[in-house]
Amino acid sequence: MSEATAPQTGQPGATPSGAAGDPPNDVGLTIASLRAEQVLDSRGWPTVSVALTLDDGSVHEASAPAGASTGAFEAVESRDEGEEFSGRGVLKAVAGIEGEIAARLTDRRWDGIRALDDALRDLDGTPNLARLGANAVVAVSMAASRAFAHVSGVALYEWIAAQTGAQPLMPVPHFNVLNGGAHAANDLDFQEFMIAPLGLVSEEQAVRAGSEIYHALQSAVRDEFHTAGLGDEGGFAPPIANPVQALDLLVAAIEAAGYTTDQVKIALDPAANGFSLGDGNYQVGGRRLDRRELVDYYDGLLGDYPIWSIEDGFAEDDFEGWQLMFDRVGSSTQLVGDDLYVTDAARIREGAEKHYSNAALIKVNQIGTVSQTFDAIAAARENDMACMVSHRSGETIDAFIADLVVGTGVGQIKSGAPARGERVAKYNRLMSIERRQPQLQYGLH
Repeated sequence: MSEATAPQTGQPGATPSGAAGDPPNDVGLTIASLRAEQVLDSRGWPTVSVALTLDDGSVHEASAPAGASTGAFEAVESRDEGEEFSGRGVLKAVAGIEGEIAARLTDRRWDGIRALDDALRDLDGTPNLARLGANAVVAVSMAASRAFAHVSGVALYEWIAAQTGAQPLMPVPHFNVLNGGAHAANDLDFQEFMIAPLGLVSEEQAVRAGSEIYHALQSAVRDEFHTAGLGDEGGFAPPIANPVQALDLLVAAIEAAGYTTDQVKIALDPAANGFSLGDGNYQVGGRRLDRRELVDYYDGLLGDYPIWSIEDGFAEDDFEGWQLMFDRVGSSTQLVGDDLYVTDAARIREGAEKHYSNAALIKVNQIGTVSQTFDAIAAARENDMACMVSHRSGETIDAFIADLVVGTGVGQIKSGAPARGERVAKYNRLMSIERRQPQLQYGLH
C-alpha cells in the first residue's frame, strides 16, 4: 500500500473507532529462526537485540529500549540480578527468546501481528510480562512487525498505517534540550524541557530548527555555567534548580537561533513522580507545594512562557491533582499522561472518562507488544485525546518509533535532543521518509 491508497478517514491521522486489528488482506509469514543477544543501550546498560529470520531468508532486527523514569504499572523487564552489570544483565531474557519463544513462534504460519503478540503474552502467562520480560517480548514483537511489513512489500510505516487505519503524517518533533530529574545529575526537579517547532512546515525545517536552537543553547550554557555536560537524553544539564532558569534559557536560545516563540513552542515533562512527597504534596525548586499550589505554579508558567504541553504534571496516583489541572487549563494546554497511563488502553479510557488529561504518551515497551500499542492509540482517539510517541532514556539506534509515529499519524514524537546517535537515528529516519514521500503533511493530528 502506498500513501496514495491509504485509507482516507477525514482529517490527517484519523482512525476508525474500535480496537486496532489486522486488516483482512494481511499477509502471513513463517519464522525460520529467532536469535537474540545482549547489547548495550545509550546509558551503558544491557538490553535485548533480536534477529528474526523468515523462511524466505530475510532477517528482521529490533532492540528493546529501557526507561530510567518508569511508572509503577509498566510491563516488567527481565534482569539477571547477578554480579555482572550490577544485576542489570539480560541473559535470561536472551535465553528465553532463543528457547521458549523460538519454540513457540518458529516453523508455523502467523497471519497477523495480533495473533503473534497474543501468543507471546499467553506464553508469558503474567499480566505484566514479568516471567519472560517485557524487554524480550517487545523486541520480538517489533522485529515481527518489520517482518510483516517485508512480506507485505511495503515500508514499515505504511504497514502500520494499514494496521491502524490511519493516514500517515509527519510529526512535530519535541527535542529534550535541557535535562533534569532522573535524567541528569543536577538539582532541577523537572525532568524534560523540550522545544517543539509547531509553526514550521516540514520535518526537515523542524529538525534544522531543533539543531540550531540546541547549538545556541549550548553556547549560552557554556558562557554562563562553563560546562556543556549532558543528561541521559542528550540535553544539557547545567547546575540549576529552578525551572524558571531553564525556561529563560530556552526562550533566549530560540530567539538567538533566529526563531520566534510562535514558530517554536516549549513542552515540559516535569515527571512529577520524581518530586512527589505523597499525599498531594510536591517539592519544586526548594518549595513545598500542595496540589492546588502546584496547579497555580503551572498556570503561572503557562502565562509567562510559550508552553503548549505539560506531561506528567502530577504523580501517577494523584488523580485529584490531574483533575484540578485539567479543569484549570485543559481547554488551552495539552496535558499528557505517561506514568498515569503506561500505554494501556483501559487506563487511557478511564483517564478520558474522569478528565485526567487530554493526551496520552505512547511507549511500545511500556505495554510490551506492538498490537497493544495500536490499541492504546485507538483508545485515545475514540475519546478525542491526542497522542505523542516517545523514546526511552535508555535507547539504541533502532528507529522503530519513527515509523510508528508516521504510520499512526498522531503528529507528535519526542526522542530526546538533536544529538547522539540513538536520538538522531529517529530524527534522521523521519527526514528520510519525508524526502521519499514529500506529499505527506507535517503537523499535529
